[in-house]
Amino acid sequence: MNKSLSTIDISVLDLAMVVEGKTPADTFKTSLDLAQHTEKWKYNRYWLAEHHNMEGIASSATSILIGHVASGTSTIRVGSGGIMLPNHAPLIIAEQFGTLATLFPNRIDLGLGRAPGTDQFTAMALRRDQRAAMEFPKNVQELQTYLSAANKNGRVRAIPGEGLDIPIWILGSSTDSAHLAAALGLPYAFASHFAPAQLHAALAIYHQNFRPSVHLKEPFTMACVNVIAADTDLEAETLATSFKKLFLGIITGKRELLKAPLNPEEDFMDPMEEAALQQMIAYSFIGGPAKVANDIQQFLDKTQVDELMITSAIFDHSARLHSYEIVSNLKMM
Repeated sequence: MNKSLSTIDISVLDLAMVVEGKTPADTFKTSLDLAQHTEKWKYNRYWLAEHHNMEGIASSATSILIGHVASGTSTIRVGSGGIMLPNHAPLIIAEQFGTLATLFPNRIDLGLGRAPGTDQFTAMALRRDQRAAMEFPKNVQELQTYLSAANKNGRVRAIPGEGLDIPIWILGSSTDSAHLAAALGLPYAFASHFAPAQLHAALAIYHQNFRPSVHLKEPFTMACVNVIAADTDLEAETLATSFKKLFLGIITGKRELLKAPLNPEEDFMDPMEEAALQQMIAYSFIGGPAKVANDIQQFLDKTQVDELMITSAIFDHSARLHSYEIVSNLKMM
């Protein structure tokens, strides 16, 4: 059955960005405000991602921030997109998310990734074992054991956490994670908002190799994309200059806070930089309502994902809210 914008669930990835002139404290306030608005607009999930040693991203203590958002909302699911499991002992994550799921029943998601979410030096400061990424599959299964009711006689138990029905997602930006999600029979979320190249290959691998499990009987996929919507195409293109400068900084190694938008006709990158940028942000839908609706529908037609997650790096908070509101209105058309 074809997926359509009007029937598919849409969710939010909040990268907890610190905008120029503001502080992490401001970010936490705007994150909660965005969560409250998107809950009202019937978004399905609100996920936060673990990053470290990044001046422009304030979600390093991801579990705490999830609790902050969940405590200020009542129906939207809140979770991690994701927890970088190699940075942590599986038992610690089982206890943290067991605590969250106890405080906020039937509302917590646990998305797991294998990347460090940071640079090599910070990974060492996190006491990250260099072999941890290779042991990711084993650590996911250890975490599943701690969260299972069958572990009640285990020598090591997660209290709270044991026996709680916390949905675990495998996250990925390459094909490796697709094999794991399929083998474990878990839902799969792909980070096509910054790593578009292997999206279609990863989805195909997941579907072809999926094994039903007690958690999931049929494959379930979600993809994350960038969306910057405004009342007009020109206004959206203007707002998108902040987002493009941010990603350009990632490519060039000159990371900065999210900056105010520029005139979109201003020449702020050379042709080689622009080519690299366009490759990285291929799944970015920028424009007025009609253009964004058309672009999203084309993406759904090509990928047939079961759920769409959107992230919007917009400098002005009110403009970011309006972007999410536009998408929610498109869904109801």
